[in-house]
Amino acid sequence: MRGGRIAAGAASLALTSALAFAPAAAAAPADRPGAAPTASKKPARQKTQRAPAPKCNKQIGQPASAITVEPWAQRRLDFEEAWRITRGRGVTVAVVDSGINANHPQLKGKVAASFDASGTTPDDCLGHGTEVAGIIAAADMRGRNVPFVGVAPQVKLLNAKFASGESTQDNTLLAKAITWAAEHGAKVINVSSAAPDTAALREAVRTAQRHDALIVAAAGNVAQDQRGKESAAYPASYKGVLSVAAVDEAGTISGFSNHKTRIDVSAPGQNVISTLGDGYAGGLQGTSFGAPFASGVAALVRARHPKLTYQQVINRILITAEGGNGQGSGHGMISPLQAVSALVDPDATPGAADARPLGGAVPIAKPEPVDHRTRTIGLAVAGGALALALVVAFAGAVIPRGRRRGWRPGRAVIPAEERD
Repeated sequence: MRGGRIAAGAASLALTSALAFAPAAAAAPADRPGAAPTASKKPARQKTQRAPAPKCNKQIGQPASAITVEPWAQRRLDFEEAWRITRGRGVTVAVVDSGINANHPQLKGKVAASFDASGTTPDDCLGHGTEVAGIIAAADMRGRNVPFVGVAPQVKLLNAKFASGESTQDNTLLAKAITWAAEHGAKVINVSSAAPDTAALREAVRTAQRHDALIVAAAGNVAQDQRGKESAAYPASYKGVLSVAAVDEAGTISGFSNHKTRIDVSAPGQNVISTLGDGYAGGLQGTSFGAPFASGVAALVRARHPKLTYQQVINRILITAEGGNGQGSGHGMISPLQAVSALVDPDATPGAADARPLGGAVPIAKPEPVDHRTRTIGLAVAGGALALALVVAFAGAVIPRGRRRGWRPGRAVIPAEERD
């Protein structure tokens, strides 16, 4: 079991990153191990002396053989259908998190550049950033018996690290990492963490938007005993940021998903599988993991529609989502294929009557499959009825004549010209 406590006040974003591939618990309280990195509400000190860099005990993960079936999130989103159109080539996605293990077999060669706002090491000592990166960009290795794949396997990644552990008291580091990512070419910036509303964070988000970078942020988690006392999470609550809630395998909003945060869409966030260390972790839960699914979809859209602005990409994702299913679900589950391929007015207002997809393929019902058993029975009955009819007709012709002759054999009459 990894890590310790993440401290971030009321805006804490915690999750469970169990090493076993078993379903995780329904709630993710802030004092559970494996929490996502967050920024503290405490103001940053003007002058601080950095502590020595902690020893980086990289996570190990389980082997790919531990994944015995296709992960449910892949089946549910079916993003491979969108791969017929694009796999994200040409788009750069920044992972603003705890770092990325660039040596993971499914992430090798994907990290284009790294930045460490924490002043420690770009490596991922916590494991959370690598889990997020895998959901976004893990290469397709199913030919080598690895069932897990990322949403957009052909994107490039920027490793924008702001936390060396599960928490940071310097709430300027998240803003620095976002700004660096925007200034280094990220078209999508994934922020799977929650922080308080600060001037530095607001300015970082505005900087990203001026660079036409789309920020995707986790809505935040709430422990059951804090339900009703939660506060909005940032940057998810800022205007122009795609805010993502978590759902379970039934499509129901997770009990830990923050309702105080403004919600745009939802995505899988319970019992999720992803990359960890050089292996894999299962039983992951948290809005931390819903966000990278949405970031992957945003990357696919940006690859297919490169002329759209970040806000137009958000509009496509919202308009093509499956529809809300209760409090905290926003416009509903993301729909990768529809987001990429549907005919949508990119300037329409999501949720308006005229904002629905303008068209697309018209479904044509397939013919019902042939029921060979029924057909065989029908042919047998028809054949039997025909045979019975022939028997009746024959009997109707023969029986009266037999009665007239007293059932004596008839005599053959030889024509005269044939008589001797």
